[in-house]
Amino acid sequence: MTQHFVSILFAIRSYFTWLPASVVSVLMLVVVGVLAFYCGNLVTKQLLRIPGSRKAALIRRIVSSLRRPTRLMVALLAMLFSLPAATGFTAAQEDNFQLFLLFLLILTFGFSAIMVFRIMTEVYLNRLASREQTDDIMIRSHQTQIRVLRRLTEILVGIVTVASALMLFPSVKQYGLSLFASAGAASLIVGLSARGLLTNLIAGVQIALTQPIRMEDLIIINGDWCWVEEINATYVVLRVWDWRRHIVPISYFLENQFENWTHNSAAIIGVVFLWVDYQAPMDKIREMLNEIVRGCPLWDGRVFDVQVADCDAHVMSIRIIASARTALQSWDLRCDIREKIIARIRDECPEALPRSRFSMMPPGPGGQEPWEQMAPPIGRPPPGSYMGPGMGSASMSSD
Repeated sequence: MTQHFVSILFAIRSYFTWLPASVVSVLMLVVVGVLAFYCGNLVTKQLLRIPGSRKAALIRRIVSSLRRPTRLMVALLAMLFSLPAATGFTAAQEDNFQLFLLFLLILTFGFSAIMVFRIMTEVYLNRLASREQTDDIMIRSHQTQIRVLRRLTEILVGIVTVASALMLFPSVKQYGLSLFASAGAASLIVGLSARGLLTNLIAGVQIALTQPIRMEDLIIINGDWCWVEEINATYVVLRVWDWRRHIVPISYFLENQFENWTHNSAAIIGVVFLWVDYQAPMDKIREMLNEIVRGCPLWDGRVFDVQVADCDAHVMSIRIIASARTALQSWDLRCDIREKIIARIRDECPEALPRSRFSMMPPGPGGQEPWEQMAPPIGRPPPGSYMGPGMGSASMSSD
């Protein structure tokens, strides 16, 4: 088939013998490349019209993303097959042009392979995300493994593609061989300079296998609540509740301690502390809290309890625990409990509100309180006594 194609090109070339051979060769290669480019465009358009099923939709998405690389690869292949008919070039020029076309073809093929792998993983991740189970550990585990391994695969395919393309040129090939063969200072310098990158790449593989963190895990780092938004090959993007982002090296999660609130499950128990007076009716407060928690849709129905946890000279502390499906729902549940129980205590049993008590004078002799010492006698004053304004009681006697 290739010989038949070349013979057709020779037949067409015979009509342009009146032009210089080099000009005819260049024009022939350009025309062949352009025609092949538009033929590839027609083929991709036909593939995009495939109707129907899920597999057909996947093929359409791949073809749509690879339209430009595919057309470029078809044009490069057509120009490579046309080189034997380009007799206007010298042998050295033909070899150099062939190496250049192969170089572009390898780079385009590697880029296309990365795009296909990325599209297939995205389709699988979207299928996982479309499931109704929002707290599925297996789903988040698969997402983490696929995202990390996809980054590493893209880096590996990119390195292999560039290395394969550069190895076509003899000068670069000899330089690479001499560099790999040297085991002295050059290799030591390269190793030290790539230590951080290699550390994070190896840490990324360990994260994908052991999974101390997963996608959308809730972790506590530097005192902030953060959700794992992205796990890349060398770093992790953490989304804070106020929309800030922490960019953390991936090796941090293997070398430092941190809290993961959703490692086994997203469900969590929230704690609310309430300070009340000693005269607070605990039975009534328990009933009110029971009504509030059981009537709240954020409570998952698993854990609820009310206990007097502590006390001091003035108030006692009530500890309320209630479970929720996620940490965000637990936060909203605790806020709802605080708001409603404070309002009900204020309206139904205000004697339970905290208050301060103090005495201005110490007890007198015999254990009497200050107001008992200073209180005037009950009833009429004794005969002969006089109560002057602003004065205490005084007794006047006469002979």
